[in-house]
Amino acid sequence: MKKEKGALRKKIIQERDRFSKQEVSEKSASIAKNLYALSVYREANAVMFFISFGSEVDTRLMIEDTIQRGKLALAPKAVPETRALIPSQIIDWMRDLEPGAYNIPEPGPETLRPRDPEIIDLLIVPGVGFDLDGGRLGYGGGYYDRFFELLKPGVPLVALAFEMQIIPDIPLEQWDRRVDMIITEQRVITRN
Repeated sequence: MKKEKGALRKKIIQERDRFSKQEVSEKSASIAKNLYALSVYREANAVMFFISFGSEVDTRLMIEDTIQRGKLALAPKAVPETRALIPSQIIDWMRDLEPGAYNIPEPGPETLRPRDPEIIDLLIVPGVGFDLDGGRLGYGGGYYDRFFELLKPGVPLVALAFEMQIIPDIPLEQWDRRVDMIITEQRVITRN
């Protein structure tokens, strides 16, 4: 299973890396528009986003929109020793983030504003691939799998992905949690 997931992860990332910066930007803008239309986003007071890197869906505009709407925007600070995530309030994208674990932007020591995971109303999760039933192939670190346990019950897990990241079937293990919704540049997929 681990080998199968590793090969699938590599294949999808290589394919996604073929997008130009402009394609990532345009598709991300469409995904953002789809997110803004959702009641789970409009009604949430505190939204935690992953901070995008590489060829991932760009979350910057969505985080800035969340702040402008007067909501609490949170981003994760990774703790590699325990593979934990600390939700931290983001006030200013440019000032609050610096390269962290795995070179992914995250709150720096001076801008870390830890918040209780219990306040999160909506969690925007990263992933490499997804299936139509909410199966999620993460990056393999288990950070989010551990973090899901800290959320209050019923918090929607929403993935942002490009249409090419939707595949027929994600191999899941018993601890893997499905996402409730996947937003692509073309559609919003809601799990039954």
